[in-house]
Amino acid sequence: MDLRIFIEPQQGATYEQQADMAKAAEAGGFDGFFRSDHYLKMGSVTGLPGPTDTWITLGAIARETSTIRLGTLVTSATFRLPGPLAVAVAQVDQMSGGRVELGLGAGWYSDEHTAYGIPFPTLGERFDVLEEQLQIITGLWRTPPDSQYSFEGEHYTVVGSPALPKPFQPGGPPVIIGGGGPKKTPRLAAQYAAEFNVAFVPLDFYAKQVQRVNAACEAIARDPEDLTHSVGLVVCCGETEEELQLRAGAIGRTTEDLRENGAAGSPAEVIDKLASFAEAGAERAYLQVLDLDDLEHIHLLSERVLKVLP
Repeated sequence: MDLRIFIEPQQGATYEQQADMAKAAEAGGFDGFFRSDHYLKMGSVTGLPGPTDTWITLGAIARETSTIRLGTLVTSATFRLPGPLAVAVAQVDQMSGGRVELGLGAGWYSDEHTAYGIPFPTLGERFDVLEEQLQIITGLWRTPPDSQYSFEGEHYTVVGSPALPKPFQPGGPPVIIGGGGPKKTPRLAAQYAAEFNVAFVPLDFYAKQVQRVNAACEAIARDPEDLTHSVGLVVCCGETEEELQLRAGAIGRTTEDLRENGAAGSPAEVIDKLASFAEAGAERAYLQVLDLDDLEHIHLLSERVLKVLP
């Protein structure tokens, strides 16, 4: 199973903290470093010093790293127009030498839209916007360099675009789609995604969603094996129970909650939880690290989890 580190910088993180975490994840051998894409904190944390723009941040981290893959879980389609988003992601892909992946979703957090003046359509409209953005972004990336791209939809019209710049990766970065929706989400994943992700859900629900997405692939004659399945889990690991409790306390959680709803406990317990999701179909796990100052946590996960996984 591939392991990636996933952070939530809207809860309070400087660029330096994020870059240090990315470099620690790369040094530890993790496959990827991903971040959420939000403009407003959640819960009772202060959120200081405030949000950082995802693609500006990843562009800078791309120049401070050399091997680790970089991306979003997930960028909201409400935040950016599809053309400029395609340009930004393609540029960061070039800056990284082809290490970028784009997680794209419909958006859900209405408060951040209100706080930063971003329109927040109805759920149905947001999914329609998401599908058009998926069509446009992948269409721009895949247009031959000597051709133009046009698109006419309900929400966007693109006429005679030179479809530049091109990403480093031929055909564009892999697209990640995720979520627990029973119909639209599996259909979009089957049609557009290289990877399908479900985060922070019980094991039985995860297994059911994998089955739904596989069925959606079969419905359009796509081999389900062509789609990578991944899971997101909050992680909290300690060599001893005391160390575990200290880490849980630092993120405002209990060890009981984390053991039940995340990948938590001793290294062996974390491995066992990952194995249970692997049996349900997960080929990759995003370990959500909430204390960005605890680089020793990354070292422990690298030495005692990543390097001993089958």
